[in-house]
Amino acid sequence: MHYYQFHIGDYKSHTHHLSLMEDLAYRRLLDFYFLHEQPIKHRDIARQIGMREHEEDVMTVLNEFFISTADGFVSPRADKEIKQYKEFSEAGKRGAAKRWSTPPNGEAISPPNATPIATNNHKPITNNQEKKTLGKRLASDFSFPREWEDFCQQTRPELSPVKTFDQFKDYWIAQAGQKGVKLDWFATWRNWVRSTNAPKQNPYDVVRLTVASKNEPDPALEKIKADALKAAPIPLEVLAKMAELRRKA
Repeated sequence: MHYYQFHIGDYKSHTHHLSLMEDLAYRRLLDFYFLHEQPIKHRDIARQIGMREHEEDVMTVLNEFFISTADGFVSPRADKEIKQYKEFSEAGKRGAAKRWSTPPNGEAISPPNATPIATNNHKPITNNQEKKTLGKRLASDFSFPREWEDFCQQTRPELSPVKTFDQFKDYWIAQAGQKGVKLDWFATWRNWVRSTNAPKQNPYDVVRLTVASKNEPDPALEKIKADALKAAPIPLEVLAKMAELRRKA
């Protein structure tokens, strides 16, 4: 589609909470979606809409106003309008062709390839409005799922999964209003992990976060034992000197 109607009032009522960059991202994502008439792939979408340096804002809008599927992010309302547009276009072409095939004294209204009238007003909607029973906030007692941790370790091994999750949880719990409501929190987590602003892993956390299995010794304890065996005993003269100092104290 190269044209769709834009209802200013409806748009403003649903997007007044967006920041300047988020609002720009949503408008460009809508244009991209209507122009290509297909799901939006996450890969490189920020660059394709000219917002390479604002990928986080782009992903925030995608998660709020679009639905993540196996084929990419989709907009049910936009898909409905695209479908109506195509049906209206085909009906208009058939009607025009029929009129143009009338006798010479018949009145033709428009040529067969005339541009059809635009679709209904576009009303931006959120996942909450489309499926009110699915969108929800992140619970304050939400624990770190193993699936989430595995994704973080496989996708960004240089990150600390626990610290990254703590930052993610604190950020989204603090979000007020519609921005803190998501349809798919796992998808939101995946986008968060892919961002470049997540905390990097402390090397010492590897030991603290590693739990040995029941049949294997703890690597940290084994290292302590090995270091103790390598340590040289204190010479007798040093021990005698220490005893003398204690007596004088």
